[in-house]
Amino acid sequence: MAGMTAERRIQVRGAIRLGQFLKLSGAVDQGSDVKDLLVAGAVEVNGEPEDRRGRQLSPGDRVSVSGTVYRVVRFDHGS
Repeated sequence: MAGMTAERRIQVRGAIRLGQFLKLSGAVDQGSDVKDLLVAGAVEVNGEPEDRRGRQLSPGDRVSVSGTVYRVVRFDHGS
């Protein structure tokens, strides 16, 4: 469908900070890139702009980075 963006599901073992999540998801190549994204206003968490790299994320949260949507999902031992 036009206009629909598929979510990329990123598994985590529990709560994770936004900066760590952006590196884990591949949204940034290195940690120093996180600050630039946040300052540019390119990151949203659950539909709200976010500028704190230390923001705690939990399974179920949605992170949007420059049009790409990532869903935080709980690590499944069976995968």
